[in-house]
Amino acid sequence: MKANHPVKIGDFVVGTGRLVFIAGPCVMESRQLTLEIAHALKEYAAGLAVPLVFKASYDKANRTAGASFRGPGLAAGLEILAQVKAEVGLPVLADVHEVYQVSPAAQVLDVIQIPAFLCRQTDLIEAAARTGKPLNIKKGQFLAPWDMAQAAAKATAVGNAALLLTERGTMFGYNNLVVDFRSLAIMRALGFPVVMDITHSVQLPGGQGSCSGGDRRFIPALGRAAVAVGVDAVFMEVHPDPDKALCDGPNSFPLAHVPRFWQGLLEVHACCRGLEEAWSCPEPQ
Repeated sequence: MKANHPVKIGDFVVGTGRLVFIAGPCVMESRQLTLEIAHALKEYAAGLAVPLVFKASYDKANRTAGASFRGPGLAAGLEILAQVKAEVGLPVLADVHEVYQVSPAAQVLDVIQIPAFLCRQTDLIEAAARTGKPLNIKKGQFLAPWDMAQAAAKATAVGNAALLLTERGTMFGYNNLVVDFRSLAIMRALGFPVVMDITHSVQLPGGQGSCSGGDRRFIPALGRAAVAVGVDAVFMEVHPDPDKALCDGPNSFPLAHVPRFWQGLLEVHACCRGLEEAWSCPEPQ
């Protein structure tokens, strides 16, 4: 089923029925590792003939503890992402946390991401939207899916309808998230392509005291379910050795297992493609 507002990223379009992948490390740990992951993902995507957006954060500003690793920072991180674009040939996505970051980020990024915790920040959304770049607005863990209509309206009010709306789980008591798959259909009814973040959705926020935990065992199940519902894109964080990752390791997917996993998701997508009723929300009888 096509979205009312398909979004063009690089040489492909999100929201026309083709499954797109958004993948990369949680945070840039080093230039070398970032490029290694980008090259590997590019090879996997080419082998499966799937569109790919590379994601990586230059600054994880919303860490549980102040001493947690945050990344290389705005200037150095954007330089690395520019190298990914030039050397690897992938469109790139990263998040912005403050309005002053928007302008320099827009000079490099193909997609500007509004983090889940900041999806109500009007000035940030408007500034990002005014760049004309596609935005990926992540649904806050504290929001109902229909509340994303207001986040989207802030962007469209300043002339930008190139929006992706991302589900990443909802707070379910302390240190836990749960995914309500109804939210995918509800957000899709807003007319924008919908993304499922299958790795942050298994996060256990603050679950390890000074840092967040997670349970990556459930990533494949969430991915298959989301693709069966009919999402336009799958968002996932990957790492060559998740147990040694400097950020979000417990909810990162092993890089070497990506090709087989993506192949499985594509098979689910092929089986369910054309079932437009998957997006419908009929009134109860």
